[in-house]
Amino acid sequence: DGVVEVLARRGDTLLDVFVEVPCSGDYDGYQRFEGCTPRRCGRGVTDAVITREEAERIRRIAERGLSLGGSDGGASILDLHSGALSLGTHFVNLYRYFGDKIHDIFTEEDFALYRDVRQRIQQKIAQVFGISSSSMYLTKPTFFSRINSTEAKTTHDEYWHPHVDKVTYGSFDYTSLLYLSDYAEDFGGGRFVFMDAGSNKTIEPQAGRVSFFTSGSENLHRVEKVHWGTRYAITISFTCNPGHGIGDPVLM
Repeated sequence: DGVVEVLARRGDTLLDVFVEVPCSGDYDGYQRFEGCTPRRCGRGVTDAVITREEAERIRRIAERGLSLGGSDGGASILDLHSGALSLGTHFVNLYRYFGDKIHDIFTEEDFALYRDVRQRIQQKIAQVFGISSSSMYLTKPTFFSRINSTEAKTTHDEYWHPHVDKVTYGSFDYTSLLYLSDYAEDFGGGRFVFMDAGSNKTIEPQAGRVSFFTSGSENLHRVEKVHWGTRYAITISFTCNPGHGIGDPVLM
């Protein structure tokens, strides 16, 4: 692993940490959108956008939704946009699968909070990278994740492999994660790791902390295996291509 540097420790309150890195060539293979496609690349962390109380409310949304299913392995996802929910070794559409019962699980207030949080994260990314928030579009997949130490049953459970978001999901230009639980208190392992040449930069999750970064190879990353407890987070990603944009989820 080489040298390990902690970019953000649990227990610290970070207003704004930003590390600029040279952009990769990953964006050159896609249509460029002036005023949005990354020309300045890097990664940031902030504890000043979402409160801990808001993060706890968001986590309860995830807990209620994931209580309807869950993977047989260690990683479960819930996507409020598409309705994708881990169930055993596959996925179901929770809106079709559970029908009107969904209204017993989620409320309009839940979805309003989700929208508000998404908008604030979008505005923070736009501010830091010097672009217009209106030139960014939410893109898929955008999802809650629940990770525990259960052994993987399918490749979908193998969350720990190094990857590049722009390569995995061509639409991604900016990626963000809102952490909904605390490293070393709610779970062990599970740190977020940027893998740079000769060193790793780690982020220790805590409820309300937001990390965000340009989605190309300049930000190769992985998540450490969770050894105990349960790690909750939500991945919210943005594209510069309006053709790949999606709307906020609505309670069906």
